[in-house]
Amino acid sequence: MRANGLHVRREVQGTATKMKENGAEVKNMMLAGDIGGTKTLLGLFDPLPARPRPLVIRSFPTLAFEALPAMIRAFMKDADAGDVAIDAACFGVAGPVIGDAATLTNVPFRVEARGVESAFGLRRVKLLNDLEAMAYSVPMLHESEVHVLQEGEALRGGNIALIAAGTGLGEALLHNVDGRFVPSPTEAGHSDFAARTEREFTLVRALTQRYGRVEVERVVSGLGLSNIHRVVHTEPCAAGIDPSDPGAPAAIYAAAQERRCQSCVEVLDIFVEAYGAEAGNLALRTVATGGVFIGGGIAPKILPALARGAFMRAFRAKSPLEPMLAKMPVKVILNAEAGLLGAAVFAAAHR
Repeated sequence: MRANGLHVRREVQGTATKMKENGAEVKNMMLAGDIGGTKTLLGLFDPLPARPRPLVIRSFPTLAFEALPAMIRAFMKDADAGDVAIDAACFGVAGPVIGDAATLTNVPFRVEARGVESAFGLRRVKLLNDLEAMAYSVPMLHESEVHVLQEGEALRGGNIALIAAGTGLGEALLHNVDGRFVPSPTEAGHSDFAARTEREFTLVRALTQRYGRVEVERVVSGLGLSNIHRVVHTEPCAAGIDPSDPGAPAAIYAAAQERRCQSCVEVLDIFVEAYGAEAGNLALRTVATGGVFIGGGIAPKILPALARGAFMRAFRAKSPLEPMLAKMPVKVILNAEAGLLGAAVFAAAHR
């Protein structure tokens, strides 16, 4: 089922015309969004107190629309939800939120909260950094929605850290304030990459020539996999992968897992260790004794590689604080809609 270039992701209760509870239409729903450089998820949620319940979720190619209001109109039309009452909306945006607006970091797409409010007569629209939005979902996640890399022991009163590699790299923290987690955004993915090994120093020298400055995102992201591929492959890739191809990151991982290209194996090794090391850096900066969560689109797809041990060894290799890091729970988020859920959690709490 397609409409206006969007793809149906999920409908929990069938079509929107059937969004009923006990024979009555669901009223005062919330609109949530997770706006990324490649795709955007929009969803209508029932604001249940324990955890907002998704009713309709759609996936859009972000740049297929000139602005968010046009995308929302397409969503509401396709969901047959024109008469639905929405009393709160929240959108996670892959870029820094300044005031009531944000421009995505990696693509030319701008979101303005006041424009959405006026276009749809909404009382309140809130924009969050995308990792800040995802952070709101972390306390709501079920055990089945995470994979444990390190069991550890979460300390009562401890902070939680969140890192997520996908198209780019995002990081956030959840401050523990008197037992309540308060998410805070960062732009740490654009901070400087810190090389630790000889092959990482070689990588940094090559990427410095290419970009002028090597931010963490140039290494730990989908783009990072392609960048590492370019540097490691001094001869043609045995798997025939073009690092400039949009599908290169997935192809690199597949070639490494199937050992069709030894250089791709090295690419994946470098990537996993760099990801683990940066997760450990974030854990130190935030003293994340409540746990570290790995989100984003890449981690679930390369879970076997993350679970082999190199990720956690790089995470813990922070002498003299290795004992502290070894006690931190480290978990991969398996819920692909965690960012959308987090935006809904925020909207429900601020209706």
